[in-house]
Amino acid sequence: MNPDLEFRLLNDYQHDFPLVAAPFAAMAAALGVSETDVLATLARLQERGTVSRVGAVVRPRSIGASTLAALAVPEGELERVAQMVSAYPEVNHNYQREHHYNLWFVVAAPNELALQRVLREIEERSGCRVLYLPLVEDYHIDLGFDLTGVRGKRALHVETHAGGAPRTYVPTPAERHLLAAIQSGLPLVARPFAAAGAQAGMPEAEALAALQNLLDCGVIKRMGVVVRHHELGYRANAMVVWDIPDEDVGSVGTCLGGIEYVTLCYRRPRRLPGWRYNLFCMIHGHDRAEVLARVEAMRQGCGLQHVASEVLFSTRRFKQCGARYVRAAA
Repeated sequence: MNPDLEFRLLNDYQHDFPLVAAPFAAMAAALGVSETDVLATLARLQERGTVSRVGAVVRPRSIGASTLAALAVPEGELERVAQMVSAYPEVNHNYQREHHYNLWFVVAAPNELALQRVLREIEERSGCRVLYLPLVEDYHIDLGFDLTGVRGKRALHVETHAGGAPRTYVPTPAERHLLAAIQSGLPLVARPFAAAGAQAGMPEAEALAALQNLLDCGVIKRMGVVVRHHELGYRANAMVVWDIPDEDVGSVGTCLGGIEYVTLCYRRPRRLPGWRYNLFCMIHGHDRAEVLARVEAMRQGCGLQHVASEVLFSTRRFKQCGARYVRAAA
């Protein structure tokens, strides 16, 4: 075991994964170790649960359809309903949070029709009304974690912008096959793109070119090591929701999205009666006190002292994996 190598792989390769035929060899050369060391260490980190996968992170709603959703589940039914929701392959995140709406999950599907089918089934099987909260505008989306504590947000290759409706890209059939092949992660082998290309029915060079195009088009948000924040020591996380006047959402979202420790910031629709909030952001910290201090700093920094908000701490993780927008070939 090489703790320094583990740290470098976890910290340095969440972004900018080498898009070359032998990426692990390129990483090894940069780190001064062998390709075998890199592959073995990544495999060990996956087995430990620190790394979810190595590969592509698709930008929400750039292809297919996705949404955040929530249920208000009676306490005695929570375990059963959570297991039922997690069993759907379209559900990639499923968390219990401190709120009347206590089960929050993300659904990703090839199209809106398939998405709505899953939501209807969950509603029928749970006996609870689904709170449907699709993305309207994003102001900052990135779940990279700097483990050094010294790099700024701008050094992490993230985007913060003034918002905008998600742009949908229609992949070619070849791109769909490739996305299906890699959506659970790249194989940890010397030539992962050759292996993924073979599964998708294309040569290695064509697979690399297709992935580069998807990166250039913004469909793939980043290529790299996808970590699990809890296993990295970020044991407190909260979704902070705000009731912002509609005409001010863009400016407030831009302000919050630019704050160092905000990993996600996006606009979602109100659902009245019952859900008044239209701006969401995620904060991760090492403990609850750190998260609450950061929320207060956000209020002060963006002039939100008198804005209605709620802090929904996560209390249990039922499921966390990569989104599956594309159906794998039978």
